[in-house]
Order: sequence, then C-alpha cells, then structure tokens
Amino acid sequence: MLTRRALVKNVILSGIAVRNVPDWVPPEEGSTFLFQGDSITDGNRSRNLDWNHVLGHGYVYLIASRLWCDHPSRGYHFFNRGVSGNKVTDLAARWKEDVMDIKPRLLSILVGVNDVNSMFNNSDPVTADRFRKVYAGLLTRTREQLPDTRIVLCEPFLLPVGKVKDQWEAWSAEMKMRQTVVRELAVQFHAIFVPLQEEFDKACKKASPDYWIWDGIHPMPGGHELIARKWIRVVGGQWR
Repeated sequence: MLTRRALVKNVILSGIAVRNVPDWVPPEEGSTFLFQGDSITDGNRSRNLDWNHVLGHGYVYLIASRLWCDHPSRGYHFFNRGVSGNKVTDLAARWKEDVMDIKPRLLSILVGVNDVNSMFNNSDPVTADRFRKVYAGLLTRTREQLPDTRIVLCEPFLLPVGKVKDQWEAWSAEMKMRQTVVRELAVQFHAIFVPLQEEFDKACKKASPDYWIWDGIHPMPGGHELIARKWIRVVGGQWR
C-alpha cells in the first residue's frame, strides 16, 4: 500500500512525465502526408506550385509548417487535396487520383459537413447511412491497396452561428449521426481518431462561437489553429 506521501510524490512525478512527452513522434524519414476533405481542408489552396498558397491557408498549412520547422532533417512531404464543397461521395469519385496514386504514409481525412448540408439544400442528399457506406468503402479500398498507410479520421464539427444557428437542432442531430459514424469507422479500420467537436465546444467558453467559426461551418484563423494543435497532439501521441 502506498503511503499518502508516496502517492502524492507519484502523482507529481507522473504529471512531470506527461508534460515532458513530445507533441510529435516522427515517422520515418521521407514520409508523405496527405490531407483530404472539403473546403475546411482546401483552405483556398492554389492548384500550382506556388509555395505561398499550395497548402492553403488553414489547418493543413499550420500542421505542415510546424512539422517542417521542427523536423527539417526528416524530409517530409505534404499534400493538400481538399476540394471546397466536397461530400464523401465526391471524395470517392477522385480517390484514385487524389489518394491511391499519391501513396501516402499518412492519410488524414476531414469530411462530413457538406453531407449534412446536403440534407437541407436538396443537393443529392447524403444520408447518414449512405455516408457510412461510402466512407467505409474508401477505407476498405485504402487498407487493401495501401496496407502500410496510417489513416487519421478527423471528426466533423459545427457551431451555432449563421444558418446553422437558425436550424441548430436539425443540423446538430444530422451532424451527431455522422460524428458517430466517423468514430466507429476509426475503431473498425484501426485509424487514429481526432475529436474536434469537444475542442470547439470548450473553446466557446473562452470566446463566442463566431470567434472560432464565422458561419457555423468554416473556421476562423483561431479555429484552424485549434484543429492543428489537436491534430498534432493526437496523431503524434498515437503514432507509436
């Protein structure tokens, strides 16, 4: 049995150990990182080799810039293939060219908000069941053809701002179904799951929702930084 003093000492030492854990455990040198998704990932990226814009102006840029700066000897490669307006069905249509042909060491996916939006704008609605079926098909294909690729599934998110706030209960209900799908697929396919909804909810205790996401869907600069920090902590911590 531990004495009270010994127990306190162990807790203190454990806290020190946790604080000393690095944010990032680097994968092998020369690894390729591929980010897939919709406009949140796209970040208004260019479609050329202009390095001012090729990675966009969002969380992908923030992640890449930090890892490039911290690990210059690793020879990392970063690709942003997010496309504004995409649903999971759109990802499926371009999966070979924008995923399989690149053969990434790490594939990070953030998709779902446009699938929710499709339920309200009558634009080829992607129900939660269809979302699951198509998403699972993409992951199955990737696991079969790229068995060494590490997969990261980012949780889609919303905040009550703009048109989302006007129908918050309906939007939130649809999103929660897709969030459940993504979490379950992460378990099924042994992927790293990056929870983001809770991060944004907690952030709203520090500032109003529109400080983090200007229209309920697209993050502000602080929102993109929030995603980047959470991604690096989770992915770096679970890479082992």
